[in-house]
Amino acid sequence: MKELAGDGVPVAVTCRVLKLARQPYYRWLDKPVADAVLEEAYRGNALFDAHRDDPEFGYRFLADEARGAGARMADRTAWRICRDNRWWSVFGKKRGRGGKAGPPVHDDLVRRDFTTPALQAA
Repeated sequence: MKELAGDGVPVAVTCRVLKLARQPYYRWLDKPVADAVLEEAYRGNALFDAHRDDPEFGYRFLADEARGAGARMADRTAWRICRDNRWWSVFGKKRGRGGKAGPPVHDDLVRRDFTTPALQAA
């Protein structure tokens, strides 16, 4: 819109064509980056610096390191930022061992039958 205003097109006309209100445009023009976005960028930068120094630690340690560097945040905020940027510990978590059952190991000498009988018609 700045370019159009420089060419002589009024901001009110441009906002009307783009279906934008003038007040939010001027508010954005005064402050293009919101405080919350800027604060999260600083926190993310502090977490990234801590992760780059110690990639083997998780988000709790990274949050402690970031707090030591001056970026105050909760552990949950640190977890969210680390998750969004995929900053994981180099040591992964053990996954479950619940796989599909394989073939029987031994012959069934007792001949057990673990199937349900047919439903009785009432």
